[in-house]
Amino acid sequence: MVEASGEQPAANRRTIEIIRSTAKALTAVTALLLGASLAGCDTAANALEVLESPAGVAAGAPSPADAINALKQLKGVPVKGRAPKTGYTRDEFGPAWADTDRNGCDTRNDILARDLANETFKPGTNNCVVATGTLADKYTGTTINFVRGRDTSSDVQIDHIVALSDAWQKGAQRLNADQRKELANDPLNLRAADGPTNSAKGDTDAATWLPPNRAFRCKHVARQTAVKVKYRLWVTQAEHDAIVGILEGCK
Repeated sequence: MVEASGEQPAANRRTIEIIRSTAKALTAVTALLLGASLAGCDTAANALEVLESPAGVAAGAPSPADAINALKQLKGVPVKGRAPKTGYTRDEFGPAWADTDRNGCDTRNDILARDLANETFKPGTNNCVVATGTLADKYTGTTINFVRGRDTSSDVQIDHIVALSDAWQKGAQRLNADQRKELANDPLNLRAADGPTNSAKGDTDAATWLPPNRAFRCKHVARQTAVKVKYRLWVTQAEHDAIVGILEGCK
């Protein structure tokens, strides 16, 4: 879903750049600590290597070691049936694109700034509102020129790698409101993506949708696994088998 972001008061330009860099580091540290408690220290430390690659780098398959580490993580994810969708609304995960890291910029623009290259910002927004940039889209393997505007912003959307509806049916109902809000705005679970491709993905899981760019499928399901480990969500049997099939092929 694409939502407009108005100008927001924020710290000065340098402060926001420092906060964004710090946020990326904290994301990795959080994944490491949670992974260590749930899947063992070695597994968690090694799994960090498959979570994110720099913006603008062409999406490729992870190393065999990355796939092996993701498979180890997957062993800690429960396999259960999908719970009813009853009660699900987007509002259960808090307001869309909240400023959860309190850097003065909403989450959508934080992810655009992270994932786009050569980005520019709307004047007067303290480098919060991304105006233009170039996305090396991992789902399609294509390059997209992003231009903010009523008819163009939707060309690049922010994908919940584990869709919120999917999360709701696989354990997020048990999370409290703050935890669900964190899940919806966690950089670990967010990726800038080609708009039409993201719309086609919808609320599917790995059993029913995989990126058209086959070279990125390993990293995609590894990231889904990492998110489900972090928030103690589960997978269905079909989803589990699909993830295993992809990761085994990466080895």
